[in-house]
Amino acid sequence: MMRLLHSLSFRLAMLYVGLFCSSMAVLLGLYYWLNVHAPLDVARQQVAADARAMAQIYILDGGKVLTRRLEMRAASLSHRKAFHAFIDRDGKVVTSNLPSWPKTVAAGWRRFEADIYRDGEENDHEALVLDRKFDDGARLLIGRDIEDIDDSEEQIRSAAAWMIGGTLLLGLLGGVLMSNAIHKRIDAVNSAARKVISGDLSGRIAIRGSGDDFDRLGETLNLMLAKIEGLLESVRRVSDNVAHELRTPLQRLLVDLEEFQAAQDPERQQSLCVEAIDEARRLHHVFDALLRIARIESGRHVSDTRVFNLSQLAEDAIDSYRLAAEEKRVSLQAEIDANVSISGDPDLIFQALSNLLENALKYTPAGSRIVLRVDNRAGGKAIEVTDDGPGVPADDLAHLTERFYRASVTHHLPGEGLGLCLVAAIAAAHGAKMSVSNNKPGLSVKLSFV
Repeated sequence: MMRLLHSLSFRLAMLYVGLFCSSMAVLLGLYYWLNVHAPLDVARQQVAADARAMAQIYILDGGKVLTRRLEMRAASLSHRKAFHAFIDRDGKVVTSNLPSWPKTVAAGWRRFEADIYRDGEENDHEALVLDRKFDDGARLLIGRDIEDIDDSEEQIRSAAAWMIGGTLLLGLLGGVLMSNAIHKRIDAVNSAARKVISGDLSGRIAIRGSGDDFDRLGETLNLMLAKIEGLLESVRRVSDNVAHELRTPLQRLLVDLEEFQAAQDPERQQSLCVEAIDEARRLHHVFDALLRIARIESGRHVSDTRVFNLSQLAEDAIDSYRLAAEEKRVSLQAEIDANVSISGDPDLIFQALSNLLENALKYTPAGSRIVLRVDNRAGGKAIEVTDDGPGVPADDLAHLTERFYRASVTHHLPGEGLGLCLVAAIAAAHGAKMSVSNNKPGLSVKLSFV
């Protein structure tokens, strides 16, 4: 019971029932005023006017004239049947069409049954009466039939009792059922969350397929859990890769320093010092690349976002690597549409272009061709770097953007496996889609901007 009372869904259901009952009470009150109070007020005014007129006749003209007027009033056709009873000062009933009346005189309004039996049938009437006693002891009761108003009043009271009582009962039952249904759905979310908290990142929320709010919430949470699982798995792989990739240069650096400490020959010391510095620089380069990737992926990179000429930026990148391409006897070509502009950080985009061109120059043999394309098409703007080198096996394509991952055909070449990872981070920061595919022969890397 306490769980039910603490349930938000149950309390909301009860609040809704309360508001519904309050609204219903207001509507019933308005209906009561229109169909009971207002007509009853009109009937009172009519009876009060009749009573004043009849009393004036008795005072001025006497009992006989009053009797004729009362009988004429009773015989006249009216929406509300006229009732009266005139008792003289001796207690004798002079004229009356009321079946009965109270023996005692009471000031103010009185309501009592005035049923009439005719031809063996009972006609229900209720009289609204003003009772007056004159100074000489005579008594006059003047009234009108308000049976229709009384019926409406009873119907409204009965309807109010049944409707509000039924609403409360059904609302209570509905609140319990709704609370239990929502509690089961929330328990599914809690169960999946506890499973994840315990360390099992495969926990997911069951989707019923109804497309309701809980299904949509479950789908969103499942996507979040899948993303978290992927990120943690990525962190685990990065940690393993960092440990693996840095162990060798650190070991070489340690050996060089130990040899430097033991060496007596100045030339050998100089050689070991150069090797140690190279290893330290390589370690610094790796950590700097990792830090830059992390800052870009987390959005902590200070970005100089603006609209710039991508075509000109690509031309500058080509110029930067043209000499290196000539030295390696690689053909570096540009197929750049004119005046292509995008919004972004030109320094980061230039870094991405540099990484792509550098990778292509590193992994393509002499006599190969590298092409940098900048397209401006209806579907969007794109940067693409292709080569006709050896390419990579199809199984390696999906992993090329992972930290420290290197394709099997490139293990004999220097590198850390962070170049394409940095390009992927830059593309994601600009809302671009990065795709890597075999160029048959060679490799193609494309950044598509929306």
